[in-house]
Amino acid sequence: MLVLITYDVNTETAVGKTRLRKVAKQCVNYGQRVQNSVFECNMDAAKCRQVKAILEGIIDKDKDSLRFYYLGEHYKNKVEHIGAKPGFDVTEPLIF
Repeated sequence: MLVLITYDVNTETAVGKTRLRKVAKQCVNYGQRVQNSVFECNMDAAKCRQVKAILEGIIDKDKDSLRFYYLGEHYKNKVEHIGAKPGFDVTEPLIF
């Protein structure tokens, strides 16, 4: 299923900036960055629970926030892109 992960990490302190980098690094491991704090991740429910637990362990719940949007398997008609930086289909093989 396609899961959209978004986050807002308070970066007013050095510790906050470290949390931001950690959250971003974890998200890069599981999906494609489509905007600064937005990732599209193609994963099953078990992997999603794992990623959610990892990210919850990083953030400060009093200062930061995470949002998970579960778009499911038939997401192609639910996502519309306009403008620069078009993404790629996360279900297609990547050729480097």
